[in-house]
Amino acid sequence: MMAISSLQQKVDDFMHQHWVQHTIVALIIVNAILLGMETDAEIMDRFGQELGLCDHGLLLIFIIETLLMIFAKGKKYWTDPWCLFDFIVIAIAVMPSSGDLNLLRPMRILRVLRLINRVESMKRVVSGLVSSLSSLGSVVGLLLIVFYVFAVISTNLFGEVFPHLFGSLGHSFFTLFQVMTLESWSDGIARPIMEKFPYAWVFFVTFILMATFVVVNLFIAVIVDSFASLKNDAPKETLGDEIVVKREEFMAFQQELIEMKEIIKQLKIQQH
Repeated sequence: MMAISSLQQKVDDFMHQHWVQHTIVALIIVNAILLGMETDAEIMDRFGQELGLCDHGLLLIFIIETLLMIFAKGKKYWTDPWCLFDFIVIAIAVMPSSGDLNLLRPMRILRVLRLINRVESMKRVVSGLVSSLSSLGSVVGLLLIVFYVFAVISTNLFGEVFPHLFGSLGHSFFTLFQVMTLESWSDGIARPIMEKFPYAWVFFVTFILMATFVVVNLFIAVIVDSFASLKNDAPKETLGDEIVVKREEFMAFQQELIEMKEIIKQLKIQQH
């Protein structure tokens, strides 16, 4: 058992060496480039077989890497969300991509997402987004309330004259989403409606102010606050580790003093 544990530690140390991690990152980038090249019909006609062999070779390396990580981490591998993400991506790539599963073939590009687990700055960004999900739920709820209120109003006001834009609640939701993104909302939506309803600008300006400039900016504020919290927590964790180390050093020094006192005491007894 101790031999297996020692071997696991050696494999784990090897897999976390900088040159190994950098090599895996480089291979993931190369694989992503090759998968992009496969979308070009002319390149596939000339080098399709070679690209396929390279893809299979890189997949084999990724499978070996995954198996080594499973062996090194043991049960901890299945409790680590990032490791599970890597495993799922590789599992999708290994599954046959013919027949009913032909849809999985384009999913091979998901391998590039493994860069998130390899690049620490990307991992921090994703962690910040995930940590902000709980707060974002309230903002999403607020946005849905705003959308629902304005969708009901717009359907009642403009639905009869402009059924393709506000003929139903679903049409109104989609039109208001376009207005919120500010994509051709003036010439394509607001101005034609204002020709029939001159005061419709009040409705659209109010909706844009509430949905685009207030609620959407709340999303940004929540995410920025989440990143700030993570940044503030990082030094605290480091400081906490330093305190633990210093405390252990102090306790070791204190133990040495006690031992020295005992030695001095024994020497005094021997002298008498």
